Amino acid sequence: MTSTDNTQAFIDTVLRAAEPAELERGRIYGWLTPAGNVQKIDLSGDDYSEAPARKTGHVTVRDVPSFLAYFGKHSDPNSEVFADSERLTITAVLDAHTSDTARWGQHQLALSLRTTTAWSQWLARDGKLMTQDEFAEFLEDHLAELVEPSAAEMLEIAQSIQGTTKCEFQSGTRLQSGQRQLSFVETTTAKAGQRGQLTIPEVFTIALQPFEGGTGYKLNARFRYRIEGNGLRLGFKLDRPDEARRLAFEDILSAVAGAVEQPVMNGSPA
Repeated sequence: MTSTDNTQAFIDTVLRAAEPAELERGRIYGWLTPAGNVQKIDLSGDDYSEAPARKTGHVTVRDVPSFLAYFGKHSDPNSEVFADSERLTITAVLDAHTSDTARWGQHQLALSLRTTTAWSQWLARDGKLMTQDEFAEFLEDHLAELVEPSAAEMLEIAQSIQGTTKCEFQSGTRLQSGQRQLSFVETTTAKAGQRGQLTIPEVFTIALQPFEGGTGYKLNARFRYRIEGNGLRLGFKLDRPDEARRLAFEDILSAVAGAVEQPVMNGSPA
């Protein structure tokens, strides 16, 4: 063994025998090992601090009061608010950039609206004809949303409606295939009630709450029916439900904009 080897062995022995030293949190330490490698210990992260260096996180709430409560607690004059009418979201960047200082933008708050069960169920049946029993059961499940005519009257109509179809044939033509093509005028009338004293309303009104925690809105629905060979089919067509949902979102947006000092921008954060 050479003198150099003896010296290195001695240094290694001394290093292994050295007492551990306490390191200061918040600093990064580096040294050269006997093998010539650089060793590093990073004590600057949040895991070695009494508290995180900054606020981070993406919080989601479902109604305006929850949004305003969290925003009021964590926002500052440089926080930014964005509204996206297509996604039905309002997002706040609580640690947004200032006019002359960059910030992390990693603490965000989102109001993500959820449609109510009743709204989803009415939209699912919109424009679709049902059997008499299916329609009656649907009304029974949604009596609370029926406004005009009354829920009791609408239920009676659905359960007792009767239809009569009368066809008047006007002409017939023989085709080259030998089949006969008949032209006719079909007149459909319908009445409801045990003695035919109730008539079918052309339009009825319902009250629906598009979003959880939001306001209710009235919608008109056009009554539809069809008499087929296999029986009577009933349904409805809602009058511009998308417009009602848009108004509902605008009302929620107005409630947020009226309660915060920052302007609400149209779009979404980066």
